[in-house]
Amino acid sequence: MKKYEAMIIFAPDTEEEKRNSIMERFKGIIEENGSVDSVDEWGSRKLAYEINDYKEGYYIVVNFEAGADSVNELDRIAKITDDVVRHMVVREEE
Repeated sequence: MKKYEAMIIFAPDTEEEKRNSIMERFKGIIEENGSVDSVDEWGSRKLAYEINDYKEGYYIVVNFEAGADSVNELDRIAKITDDVVRHMVVREEE
């Protein structure tokens, strides 16, 4: 397993309860074949450029260890989740 960092930007109008349930789903995907090291909520921040008429987003950074299958599934689910404005998963160097 390799170490990864995922940044997920939610729409600013997403309710906290819904955001937490989506994050629990993401954690569940990771924990099937890996482990979540940390979840860091940055909160609302201004976006560098407007995305889907949003000028702000709610940022969450997740550090985790997982296999490639878990990363692909996380990426797939993030793409089809309406409340996720942008996401990116990068592998950390060792």
